[in-house]
Amino acid sequence: QVQLVESGGGLVQPGGSLRLSCEASGRIFSGNAGAWYRQAPGKERELVARISSSGMTIYADSVRGRFTISGDNAKNTLYLQMTSLKGEDTAVYYCNAETRWGVALGSWGQGTQVTVST
Repeated sequence: QVQLVESGGGLVQPGGSLRLSCEASGRIFSGNAGAWYRQAPGKERELVARISSSGMTIYADSVRGRFTISGDNAKNTLYLQMTSLKGEDTAVYYCNAETRWGVALGSWGQGTQVTVST
């Protein structure tokens, strides 16, 4: 199964920015949707953003206007540009490729920790 490795997380102050990357070991994003999820301590994993194979995007209400999802099929990589970060964005962020019905296609990685704090 295709492996996914997330990177780019870290500690950032409120209002700051980060760019997350998700590199796949195979061409899993080509022809499929890509998605970012996050899980905060004590909470369930939630969808943050999804980009379809045609480039259509959807965002969680809590991040719309602040986060941007994009992909580079040639590099088998999915990105999440995060701006105007808030404390409530603190979580472990995960990525995956999905079918049009939302079925995950890759093996879930370890995620990348994003901490927004002063």
